[in-house]
Amino acid sequence: MAFNYDEYLRTDKMPTLWCWGCGDGVILKALVRAIDKLGWNMDDVCVVSGIGCSGRFSSYINCNTVHTTHGRTLAYATGIKMANPEKKVIVVGGDGDGLAIGGNHTIHAARRNIDLTYILINNFIYGLTNSQTSPTTPKGMWTATMERGNIDPSFDSCKLVEAAGASFVARETMIEPKKLERSLVKALEHKGFSYVEVFSNCHVNLGRKNKMASATANLEWIDSISIAKTKFEMLEEDDKVGKFATGILKQDENMIEYCEAYDKVKEAHKNKTMIQL
Repeated sequence: MAFNYDEYLRTDKMPTLWCWGCGDGVILKALVRAIDKLGWNMDDVCVVSGIGCSGRFSSYINCNTVHTTHGRTLAYATGIKMANPEKKVIVVGGDGDGLAIGGNHTIHAARRNIDLTYILINNFIYGLTNSQTSPTTPKGMWTATMERGNIDPSFDSCKLVEAAGASFVARETMIEPKKLERSLVKALEHKGFSYVEVFSNCHVNLGRKNKMASATANLEWIDSISIAKTKFEMLEEDDKVGKFATGILKQDENMIEYCEAYDKVKEAHKNKTMIQL
């Protein structure tokens, strides 16, 4: 039986404003299927999105939604979760939104281990705001701000959030939507800060000026730099350069979640005692 997406989407907002061939629709559908698999009531779900192509998630998914300012998705989401700890809060952002202007919020949400699921869609460029260099743009690639080739070093965002203290870290691509769906289920189930980076294509702004004129060509490039974690770990160190492991990269169920820790703060003030963590 075909999956009924209409139950989870604002059909009056369709068709979407995303470009033809964009991976955002694939990611949205994978998220919806993951929520369905968990049996969540959409009245208990809040999706927070920022500025950029990924910001449209809050327009299309039929639940409580907040469309926030650039880079501040996690700040808003933290307030929502602290005020409503029983609710399911999902954050969606892009590499520019979450790793450049919002990079500080990403680091601190990870170290606090607050119970949010952050889906960061990495298309390696500022897609909506005219193709500027992002923190994940590979060296040598054309962008609107570095037309002769990017000279900035890029970084591995999964390593960044893991080092900052995230208790769940995964990376997938939109090329394998079922695998993405499975990782999203595990991320949503996780108690604590769960980070899922999803490699996606932007053939319109990144691809056309970097010899990837079609969505297919852009996806072939993403496939060439993505490798399953088990295979990645068997590579020699030199062979890992320019490649990224996919799958669940970290899962720690023993770290205290921030809302639970804050309950201990309230209890300590009430009883005039020191916090026992």
